Amino acid sequence: MKHILFITSLLCSASLLAQKGQSPAKTAGPAQVRVKDPVFRKDTLNIVKMGAKADGQTLNTKAINDAIRLQSRKGGGVVLVPAGFWLSGPVTLQSNVNLHLAKGALLQMTTDFNEFPLVESNWEGLPQMRNQSPLNAKNAVNIAVTGFGIIDGAGDAWRMVKKDKLTESQWRRLVASGGVLSDDKKTWYPSDKSKLGSTMKNPGVIDGSKTPEFYASVKDFLRPNLLVFANCRNVLLQGVTFQNSPAWCLHPLMCENLIVRSVQVKNPWYAQNGDGIDVESCRNVLIENSTFDVGDDGICIKSGRDEAGRKRGMPTENLIARNNTVYHAHGGFVIGSEMSGGARNIWVENNTFIGTDIGLRFKTTRGRGGIVENIFVSNTVMKDIVGEAILFDMYYAAVDPVPLAGEERRPPVVETKPVTEETPQFRNITINGVVCDGAEKGIFVRGLPEMAIKNIVLENMVLSAKKGLDMTEGDGITINNVRFITKDRNPVLNIHNSQNVTLNKIRYEKAELLLNVTGEKSDRIMVRGTDKTPATKSLELSYGARAGAVTWN
Repeated sequence: MKHILFITSLLCSASLLAQKGQSPAKTAGPAQVRVKDPVFRKDTLNIVKMGAKADGQTLNTKAINDAIRLQSRKGGGVVLVPAGFWLSGPVTLQSNVNLHLAKGALLQMTTDFNEFPLVESNWEGLPQMRNQSPLNAKNAVNIAVTGFGIIDGAGDAWRMVKKDKLTESQWRRLVASGGVLSDDKKTWYPSDKSKLGSTMKNPGVIDGSKTPEFYASVKDFLRPNLLVFANCRNVLLQGVTFQNSPAWCLHPLMCENLIVRSVQVKNPWYAQNGDGIDVESCRNVLIENSTFDVGDDGICIKSGRDEAGRKRGMPTENLIARNNTVYHAHGGFVIGSEMSGGARNIWVENNTFIGTDIGLRFKTTRGRGGIVENIFVSNTVMKDIVGEAILFDMYYAAVDPVPLAGEERRPPVVETKPVTEETPQFRNITINGVVCDGAEKGIFVRGLPEMAIKNIVLENMVLSAKKGLDMTEGDGITINNVRFITKDRNPVLNIHNSQNVTLNKIRYEKAELLLNVTGEKSDRIMVRGTDKTPATKSLELSYGARAGAVTWN
């Protein structure tokens, strides 16, 4: 089906705000995203003709790859995986080939790690040695994975598992299945090689000091992503269920013209690094009508890590994510934390998040650098969010967003550092139309002392959460027409060391304290169109906040 999508700024919330006479986050001008479905020859080659057998025992790696190579050499076409149980090792897509899974087809990746050679790849924004991905492509043009079948990555054979994330019965069964335990007996590893790799910092990172023998000694730890398409153009993923990935599930890397439509992505909720889709340094992207139920971030935008990402210099840009549903995940829609190449011109529309740890999650940390800007989010529905409904955090610490039972975490040490190319930036972001029923906190904003989170518009929301607003180091933040339904009402709104903040038409239940302002840097905080009478006390200033920092109108 041919499909051309033109999205201009008229479809983003910025234009809606302009019609209302309000000020959106500034943009450089109209943005346009063009995405076109790849087109394939009608010629179809059934993998059975290449010797494939659907007995669940025969390894069909060669038959499937031979079919793909043959079709590509002939000018392209469809490689058909018919209904049945098809065991395979890594499958490499080539130009002009559509790998099509019929209804009832299960493409099951083998648990024999020897079938996955170590290759130069990329992991969490850095060049690394990894086991070859079950589905992979490099420098291909016009490729697709479509249909109605299931691709299972056999991730349970690769993943380490934390004891605290299983029931006692599940843990006993896992330990009895084999593998080894960590020294503290709290983590299960599938092998000694996997455990050894876990004791090292970035063992897969490519550098001149590491030998092939070293990588082989930690091979089982270097889990592959289920699908990695690198430097590809005109890519379509449609209809298929991708599940049980060893690490990230879908990882398009430095691709252009990517469509992800009506797919289902499933991982166990305890799957460490079990992201749904990580779109890294890609341009012109559409993600729509898809469902994610995974163990880490659901829909995630990345662009490389630290110096390597800045050197690559490829932002993820011109992306639309619409009409998607995310169930269990660390975040529903996420940008970061590896965003060193930047992210810009992104529209997130009509999405639903149910049971995710965080709803809208923007995360980074010192050392990343990179600019995240011109992000427009509209019409988001959330239910049973474990942590924050909306989060901007520049102190990301590479831990689960919600602590496990009994886990203690200390707040970050606050200190001002010089602004350099390693300093990340979040700016020019509009979030319009959020309804959240259940969260620990409605809105969380935490910038750096040397780099505030800037020019954010949050408006037209109903947020039912234990706590309302918690803001630190924000500059140019507008919160307009937001209703906070909170259990903790002392205060409803907390602002620390932030400037140029506008609180307009804030609604809330009866409260002991409406607004608490702290910090010497807090200034030019304007409260407009907000009724003070439901609050026993409307304002409290402390920890250096001066009396003139807040004005009421």
